Amino acid sequence: MSAPLLECVPNISDGRDPAVVDAVARAFASAGAVLLDVERDRDHHRSVITIAGTPRQVIDGAVAGTRAARDRIDLTRHEGAHPRMGATDVVPFVPLGDATVAQAREAAEEAAARIASELGIPTYLYGDAARRPERRDLAKVREGQFEGLRDLIGTDPARAPDFGPMAVHPTAGATAVGARFFLIAFNVNLATRDLAVAKRIAKEIRERDGGLPGVKALGFDLAEKGWVQVSMNLVDYRRTSPVDAYDAVASRAQAAGVTVAGSELVGLIPKAACPDGFPQRVRLLAWDPDQVIETRLERRRTVTT
Repeated sequence: MSAPLLECVPNISDGRDPAVVDAVARAFASAGAVLLDVERDRDHHRSVITIAGTPRQVIDGAVAGTRAARDRIDLTRHEGAHPRMGATDVVPFVPLGDATVAQAREAAEEAAARIASELGIPTYLYGDAARRPERRDLAKVREGQFEGLRDLIGTDPARAPDFGPMAVHPTAGATAVGARFFLIAFNVNLATRDLAVAKRIAKEIRERDGGLPGVKALGFDLAEKGWVQVSMNLVDYRRTSPVDAYDAVASRAQAAGVTVAGSELVGLIPKAACPDGFPQRVRLLAWDPDQVIETRLERRRTVTT
């Protein structure tokens, strides 16, 4: 019987230095996992790395990659649009194929314990790996970001980590490690500099404010592009698909007299979430069929075997 296959999608707090991002990405894949994707974002100052492999490969890779980020990224100098609390901010494990959420949870627990003990970085379990109900929500774990957590971690029992020291690492902060269903990071860019429009639309469509099920959303300013963005995490595309999310943003933008500049898919997407005509339907600014995870994984595994 073959080992289960897990995806791991670490987010690191550097999207501007290719040498740093490449070195960290290689470290995440250094234990034998397949490096599927690296997405850098200068405005967010964040990169999303995707690897896949056996539980042992992705766990060992998660520790190695977090070590590489710790040694290269200084959060005291970091400024970007995206909330962050760690040099390696989040490390989610996702079951693929016949793997189970329970197996992803076990991987998250081992990785979190090792990151804390071997690297001196406090870790928080979130999502389906959370040990506290409120920590299922990543936004609650990351509340206050690096600077706020730095001030509270040793004094507020509610901010105590699941593993590791009662103080953030001085430059690498803290890391959230979790297990979850396949998440789609999907952004819709608006051709305006009015950030209030993006924030209002984000609030209207996100689940916690009565919007679409399984949608988390924030409004960001994309200074380098001269746009604003509704940045979304679709935590269950079976409940709200990228097409549904795009339509919700586009209709509200139209009502506000704002033009949609196009959408962006960050990282990979399951085949089941890509209906016919998907790139045109959501006005993707860039599309490669290799972004479908099943296609990418099969191609990369064929090349490396």
